Amino acid sequence: MHNLKNIYIYLFLFAAVYLSFYLNLGSVPLFDLDEGAFSEATREMLQNKNYITTYLGGELRFDKPILIYWFQALSVKIFGLNEFALRLPSALAATFWVATVYIFVKHFFDKNIALFSAFMLASSLQVSVIAKAAIADALLNLFIALSMFLVFAYIKQRQKKQLYFAFFLMALGVLTKGPIAVLIPLAVTFVYLLIKKEFKFWLFMVFEPVGILIFLLVAAPWYIAEYIDQGNAFIEGFIFKHNVSRFSTSFEGHSGSLFYYIPVVLIGVMPFTSVLISAIKNARGWFEDKNLFFSIWFIFVFVFFSLSGTKLPHYVIYGYTPLFILMAQNISKIRSKFLLILPLFLLLIVLLFLPEIALFFKKNIKDVYAVALVDASKSAFGFGYRFVLLCVLGALATFVIFKRLDLVKTLFLQGTASLIAINGAIIPAYGRLVQEPVKNAALYIRKNNIEVKMWKMNNPSAMVYAKKIIKKGAPKYAGDIVLTKVSSLKFLKKYDIMYQENGIVIVRIIEGDL
Repeated sequence: MHNLKNIYIYLFLFAAVYLSFYLNLGSVPLFDLDEGAFSEATREMLQNKNYITTYLGGELRFDKPILIYWFQALSVKIFGLNEFALRLPSALAATFWVATVYIFVKHFFDKNIALFSAFMLASSLQVSVIAKAAIADALLNLFIALSMFLVFAYIKQRQKKQLYFAFFLMALGVLTKGPIAVLIPLAVTFVYLLIKKEFKFWLFMVFEPVGILIFLLVAAPWYIAEYIDQGNAFIEGFIFKHNVSRFSTSFEGHSGSLFYYIPVVLIGVMPFTSVLISAIKNARGWFEDKNLFFSIWFIFVFVFFSLSGTKLPHYVIYGYTPLFILMAQNISKIRSKFLLILPLFLLLIVLLFLPEIALFFKKNIKDVYAVALVDASKSAFGFGYRFVLLCVLGALATFVIFKRLDLVKTLFLQGTASLIAINGAIIPAYGRLVQEPVKNAALYIRKNNIEVKMWKMNNPSAMVYAKKIIKKGAPKYAGDIVLTKVSSLKFLKKYDIMYQENGIVIVRIIEGDL
């Protein structure tokens, strides 16, 4: 394994955390659907002063438990209602997640593997996206990683405080996103200890009375309070609809084949796809004693959600912590720096010419709103966007080809370059194109204090920026005002456009009855 005494290598890790989790944290509009929904539910919580039950658009929201809303509400109380405050809890959780990986892997493996694991985790595409989003996933992944590491440590060292703290963290996970925070540790340890022929120890560990008491004292109060407040509506909405139904059926149209997560993972670990492929080629090492626990962890998550009726890209991230630990052990087996940077290089070239690619396919696009986005893409993905991507591509080519960097420095360079491209150019440009018009329309509504309906679109972020509930519904009478997309105007008889940007419009109905 390579010797990493150089302090500059560690500076890359700190840079990765900043570039991945904090760069442009508050300067990019909230993205719909998820960020808008979580943020609006938090705004309504503060407005209603109801810190037990969450609402979205004035309607009950049972999608997720309460903890992320409490953290977002606290952040908003401190920093005000803005993108930075709403995203800060996720960024902080992701920072602790990376630190946890480094500390644990350094203790049970070595500092080189720890540094590689933490850096790739912080720099990977999917983690970078969810880690600064105003949603529950960064916080959940922190609790899953911590609880799994502590359970592993307990199995190896048999110190009760490790198990008790693991129960505490699983309870926090259950308050963040529900039963999945218990299911992963329960299933992984069951399989691991069954293979180790220690099933009795698994039973002893799972049914530890003090641990169960700690879990219940932390997790149960909110669930009891919510049941008292909402009764069977909570059981049916949260337990059955948003947990049982997500696995047994395709929920809200989010379906996919058994192979759904293969491309998701290959893209999600970018720019380290070549490292993943190398690790898969050397998968025999995954089942050595030191790696068995982590292999089971990743495989369980991958298989479980592949079998689930509802499939969303971020579900597989629950298995990324062990995956990056496994990948880190295979870096020295990569023989080609060219193959290491090739996936990122190709991706950036495609993204550099994204507006031209979109215009090429424009004639085949039927949706009027999509056409409006294509027309606006050249402006959104303008000079600044291309300049950043060209600089990143130039740096990659120059340092790798002419500076004769070794494999490790190439890995760190491409991770840093990827984050600069993604968070310095790509995400801000996409936000300008798709979400800034929604934000500006909402600010128009707020400034002019007009009553509108949201029609044929689902953008809860508009309510955050308008600082008011916008009910959904079709216009019925002359004088009604609706926030909608240009693709919906064909259903209206006569209207006056009050606001329009990139396919988002606010219109006043002149003639009613659709």
